[in-house]
Amino acid sequence: MGWTGSAKARRAELDELEEHLAKPLEEVRAERDELVVAERVLERVSEQLAGERASAAPTPGQVGGRAVMLIPHRTSGVEEGALPSDCRRILAAVRQGAGPVMARQVGEMLGVDIGVRARPEPPRGKLVRPADRGWLRKLPDGRFTARL
Repeated sequence: MGWTGSAKARRAELDELEEHLAKPLEEVRAERDELVVAERVLERVSEQLAGERASAAPTPGQVGGRAVMLIPHRTSGVEEGALPSDCRRILAAVRQGAGPVMARQVGEMLGVDIGVRARPEPPRGKLVRPADRGWLRKLPDGRFTARL
């Protein structure tokens, strides 16, 4: 076999190797293209969320035809002063407690009549909203603490 014979054999090997690598290369390129699209979507969603968080100032809303003040999520740009006065009073009452407090204790501190067994529900609801937005911490046993 001469030089041309070995060159033809090597070309056949390379052609076979190319065929073998073509499909994985195509899969890699397709996955890379999908990743580029996913990165663009993530970037847009992140920008949208950042914009929503930046505009998280309390704004009046309507519930059952009544105007209510919405509680913003606790973020680095939102100060406690942006909270409705009722919410600030609740945070102050939780901080006054010696350790974690129950809704009943907060109701007593705020002067809510809790003599009726079902009465702790309004204070509990008023504690849950700030807890859901990061202003308070709700413990598994139902007590609340202030976040630092």
